[in-house]
Amino acid sequence: MTKHKIAILEGDGIGPEIMAEAVKILELVAVRNKIQFDLVHGAFGASAYFEHGHSFPEATKQLCDSADAILKGPIGLSFEESKKIPVDMQPERGALLPLRRRYNTFANFRPVYLPKALAHFSPLKPEIIGEGIDFIIIRELVGGLYFGHKEGGTNAEGRRYVKETLEYDEDQIARIASVAFKTASKRKKVLHNIHKSNVLKSSVLWNEVMNEVGAGYPDVEVKHILVDAAATYLCLNPGQFDVMVMENMFGDILSDQGGGILGSLGLMPSACVGPDKAYYEPSHGSAPDIAGKNIANPYSMIGSVAMMLEMSFGMEQESKNVWHAMQSVFAQGYSTADLSKPGSSVKMIGTGAFGDLVVSELKKL
Repeated sequence: MTKHKIAILEGDGIGPEIMAEAVKILELVAVRNKIQFDLVHGAFGASAYFEHGHSFPEATKQLCDSADAILKGPIGLSFEESKKIPVDMQPERGALLPLRRRYNTFANFRPVYLPKALAHFSPLKPEIIGEGIDFIIIRELVGGLYFGHKEGGTNAEGRRYVKETLEYDEDQIARIASVAFKTASKRKKVLHNIHKSNVLKSSVLWNEVMNEVGAGYPDVEVKHILVDAAATYLCLNPGQFDVMVMENMFGDILSDQGGGILGSLGLMPSACVGPDKAYYEPSHGSAPDIAGKNIANPYSMIGSVAMMLEMSFGMEQESKNVWHAMQSVFAQGYSTADLSKPGSSVKMIGTGAFGDLVVSELKKL
């Protein structure tokens, strides 16, 4: 029997609630396919700091080292609660960035998908959505401003200052470019390269390397677009995009905007892929204000499972089945309170009930 070890990092806030629904899916997939998923839980994030004194404890590092894939829930606390944790140990700095660095997960895939039947979730007008929204953002994840040298203090004039460095080399750019071109060649063969070369010299090098790598993919049309223009077009005409590639900070901002045009980051799972290992996570935060209320939609967490099935375990058909099962639940009119307004025509259900319905639909496929 095929066995896969998966590190389960529930995270903070709504993390444990939505992770429980993802586990239901994994358990069914294992039975359906006669494989074994060894699901091992590890502490990660703010909850890990309060319990173990570190937001990425050594035991969790060892667990992730030995796992075939990592399934991670959202992390973080409210602004006030975060103050109880030392700055360098707050979940994003003390856990998330070290996780990315440890496994060199340089390629971040964030699908932005909303079929026409679910267009009511989006704040965009129906004539803008058209036949639906379907593109993928590929973000470089371990370079740029987020990982550059950082310093701060008081300068010679007695003024507080901070300095953060944006740095890329040609190899870092080339490898994410290769991922983007390969992805585009399997889809509509159109790649939007997002940059800011009119201001940033890092983007000048980025574009040079992008063109060099692109020479090996003559079937892919490359469209270069400034990041601020891209932000505008995402709202005015998202249908023009199929695959978008960009550096780290641009990707962070535009992928959140992608969640906005869907109506919620709760509809956006993601994959973070390195040379030897990948982790999968919702794109949204831990939503501590609704934690424990059974109203968080597990779509992005279950969608991350679907991405893991395909990208880490080669289970493409089962991945499609999971996507279809989730879409079927929405299509039947069900939703959770975090995605839909009270009084709307949807049938409002809780987090656990939504997961149960996805399981039920998956069993039919």
